[in-house]
Parts: sequence; structure tokens; C-alpha cells
Amino acid sequence: MVRTVISLDEETKSWLDKKATEEGVPMTELVRRALRLYREASAASEPPDEQLLRATRGLWKRGDGLDYQRKIRGEW
Repeated sequence: MVRTVISLDEETKSWLDKKATEEGVPMTELVRRALRLYREASAASEPPDEQLLRATRGLWKRGDGLDYQRKIRGEW
């Protein structure tokens, strides 16, 4: 693991110390967890529906999808 020095304001440092004590883990572990969550959230910042649209774009090969949708709904 690589060592890094960060500067925190007193209020944040006190909160972090208290939280680490409550959870029974070192302060460094809380910082690692927070950074991991932040990275995951940043990676998933694109809305899920946009990801789905990108992943499925071009799959329908039978002509106009809206025409097909209207046709099958008309059969209900």
C-alpha cells in the first residue's frame, strides 16, 4: 500500500476519529472505504437508463421498432 498524507479540518478529524472508534476500525480503513465508494459512484455517474440504451443500441433488426410496437399492441 502507498502512504499518503492528507490535511483535514479539526471538525472532520474529530468526526473521523469518533466514527472509527464506534466501528472498531482504524481511521485509515474508513478513509479507504469512503474513497472506494466515491470511485464506484463516479464510475456509475451515467444514468442506468443511458447505460442500457447504449448497451442495446442496434439490437432490433426487424425494421421500425415503433411500427412493430403499434402492431402488437393493436392485437391486444
